Amino acid sequence: MIGELFIDSYTPGVSDTSNFFHVSSVRNRQSIALHGLDWARMSVARGIAGSRRPEVEGIFVCRGEEDAKFFLQLNNTGGPVDLWSVDGIDEALLLDNGNGFVYLPARIPAAQVSLVRSDIPPQPGF
Repeated sequence: MIGELFIDSYTPGVSDTSNFFHVSSVRNRQSIALHGLDWARMSVARGIAGSRRPEVEGIFVCRGEEDAKFFLQLNNTGGPVDLWSVDGIDEALLLDNGNGFVYLPARIPAAQVSLVRSDIPPQPGF
């Protein structure tokens, strides 16, 4: 299933310029589509690691497919998740949270995110 996530999302003729992804509970989908990614709006569902409030003032992003696969396996939201591509990120602005994961210390507008895959069930193995 995980290996199919990116193959199924390919659109011929469309340049894949985004190397960043964000994984979020499906319960956040409407908010993300309307407002983008905003840690201050985290209240409907738990974070991927199971937290009930933001771990940082920023948005965690995955660098490429391998990081995204890790977060899909980590899923502690209690249900399915969505995978979003994130465009227009200046990598120089990313901060390390001290555990090797990076976040952007800013909100990401809805115009910069696109739903890649939806309703991905919890993955076995974590």
